[in-house]
Amino acid sequence: MEISKIGIVGAGQMGNGIAHVCALAGYDILMTDMSQDALDGATALIGKNLERQVSREKISKDDMTQALDRIKTTLKLPDLGQADLVIEAATEREAIKTAIFEDLLPHLKPDTILTSNTSSISITRLASRTDRPEKFMGFHFMNPVPVMKLVELIRGIATDEETFTACHNVVDRLGKTAATAEDFPGFIVNRILMPMINEAVYTLYEGVGSVKSIDTSMRLGANHPMGPLELADFIGLDTCLAIMNVLHDGLADTKYRPCPLLTKYVEAGWLGRKSGRGFYDYRGDEPVPTR
Repeated sequence: MEISKIGIVGAGQMGNGIAHVCALAGYDILMTDMSQDALDGATALIGKNLERQVSREKISKDDMTQALDRIKTTLKLPDLGQADLVIEAATEREAIKTAIFEDLLPHLKPDTILTSNTSSISITRLASRTDRPEKFMGFHFMNPVPVMKLVELIRGIATDEETFTACHNVVDRLGKTAATAEDFPGFIVNRILMPMINEAVYTLYEGVGSVKSIDTSMRLGANHPMGPLELADFIGLDTCLAIMNVLHDGLADTKYRPCPLLTKYVEAGWLGRKSGRGFYDYRGDEPVPTR
């Protein structure tokens, strides 16, 4: 099927990033969120990021102008009903995602494809809460979306081939690379990445190393571009904890047990960059380790 209109639920860092790349690729975008402030902030950030791409000569000024013209916003979820493809990019909580789908379903066209940007939750289970499990799949972008080249495509047990092909074609048009993952907790990237981050938190929790020493060791000893604790702050510690809980519950293996220190930081509201504090304190001119 031909996809020209894309609806995006959620204007956070993932939602606005998805809107950014899809608009650049020529799709008409309608993005929704719960507040006008969130939508205005997302639009402003997209403009800023597009300007950065122009300054680096990755896109032209005309590309930027046309992309911004393609992005519309709304506070009304039913307005997404005429989209050919809907990408849900809300917070990583299953109850919130299913509530969104239930509110949206009565307004969708019969052939609209529904997808979730979830990084860990069962696609089959989410699809079962809709009226179109054959037209539902996982569409997992990486953060930051304009920079990262990978998109995980996850079929649910009922996803049909036409839906998979249509979503794969969107990935190709975005100039990104698709990796097909089976519908197991965490899929591929987070099944491998999150336990590593969780083990880094355990290493800190047990006093094996400080925040600085752990991140320096992994950058220089394993050639990672970013230390695991710095990366956790970038992703959001609440998101990391949610994914670890999904892995622990879904795979029933104690090796996926979230570190108590990760839980404690989330309980304190120290969620990383987005809250100003996590494993680093971002409230000054330079990030400072908190332990």
